[in-house]
Amino acid sequence: MIKRWLLMATFVGTLFSAGCSVFGYRGSTETPNFDIVDQVGDAVIRRYPTRLAADTVVDTDDVEQAREKGFKRLAGYIFGDNTPRIKIAMTAPVAQSTHKIEMTAPVSQARMETGWRIRFFLPSRFNQANAPQPTDNRVVLQSLPPETYAVLQFSHSRSESAVHRHITLLEHTLSGSRWQPSGPAVAWFYDPPWTLPFLRRNEVAIPVHETPDTSAQ
Repeated sequence: MIKRWLLMATFVGTLFSAGCSVFGYRGSTETPNFDIVDQVGDAVIRRYPTRLAADTVVDTDDVEQAREKGFKRLAGYIFGDNTPRIKIAMTAPVAQSTHKIEMTAPVSQARMETGWRIRFFLPSRFNQANAPQPTDNRVVLQSLPPETYAVLQFSHSRSESAVHRHITLLEHTLSGSRWQPSGPAVAWFYDPPWTLPFLRRNEVAIPVHETPDTSAQ
């Protein structure tokens, strides 16, 4: 009887969480800490401290298929495909490179391949010393240095065309400002695919550096 009640409670809890995610409610889902240091039009300049991420690279021409395959790989890691086989709390966002990247093939092979990097940020309590180690060699832990990003938030579609449209808008917003791009753009997705489109939190982000203000000269 108790076992049946526990199973029912778990089932109801799962349905509740799924129902909340439909409406864009993320509950206690952890997101990376950052400081807002400036705003340029609709873009926000955020400074992120050191973070630990689990990365995987998916070699396919379809950007949305890469997102799906990469997420499944990372989901395996956080749900126990690791040493010592523990479950890691889900965080947001899931990050995806917006252009194919070059990567060194595994082990000692020297040939170069291309792929889409999909990234999951680990909860802040983890670092390189205490983080569970992936058992899938396609998943790699990366310690990210402090970074400053220009970020533009949007909702609805997160298709490749929608992402690139907002990157173009972000680049236009930064043009002529004291914040200039210092690396390739990335897309961040905070909600599962079944979230109502107008409630989705999507972001495009570009690493930036601050240039001297010459307007007074």
